Amino acid sequence: MTRPSSPHWQGHRDRLRQRFQKSRGRDLSDYEVLELFLFYILPRRDTKPVAKALLEKFKTFENMAFAETKRLCEVPGIGPSAALALHVYGEMIIRQAKQKIEKAPLLDSWERVVEYCRLKDGFQTSENVHILFLNNKNQLISDEIVAEGTVDQTSFYIRNIIKRALELQACSLLLVHNHPSGDVTPSQADIEETRKLNQAAQLMGLTLHDHLVVSKEHYTSLRNMGII
Repeated sequence: MTRPSSPHWQGHRDRLRQRFQKSRGRDLSDYEVLELFLFYILPRRDTKPVAKALLEKFKTFENMAFAETKRLCEVPGIGPSAALALHVYGEMIIRQAKQKIEKAPLLDSWERVVEYCRLKDGFQTSENVHILFLNNKNQLISDEIVAEGTVDQTSFYIRNIIKRALELQACSLLLVHNHPSGDVTPSQADIEETRKLNQAAQLMGLTLHDHLVVSKEHYTSLRNMGII
């Protein structure tokens, strides 16, 4: 009985694995690295066209990792399970960014803080607000979502934020929210609520370091604007 021949792409997979192992991926193109990653998600499929189609549609690994399941599944070869694997990869990106800011004082690693906030919120399709609560050394105590809204607006309760800060024995706060439109210009409501929160924080002996408005690629600091 004739043994079934291996798929035409099996030899290619073996060669690509060897190339990666030899150079730790340095001599692989973006689509080849993605193709290799997809080997373990789509074990019975030629992943080269899938990898190329993903990069053609989403352009970057970040866009891909944080895309909605529905959009990922528009790519031939990507189903719910593969989309979930890409989302797990996205969550690892966020957690790696968070790990970089957990030990050092946040104000000493501002670029990393901004990067973490951009990754966590910038790709969301609806607005949400989260607070980084800090101790007296400006180290992260907790990062918590305090409000979730629609595609273009959200609101938060200042009283609840102050109450939570006191429960955590926090000394300072960093307010962050996203603009799904990509325009990080703060609205008049953003400015007014920031001023109210800053006043309430000061009354309770807390410091509001900043309010960041983030998108996929950009951010605005309301402190730099002179609002705080």
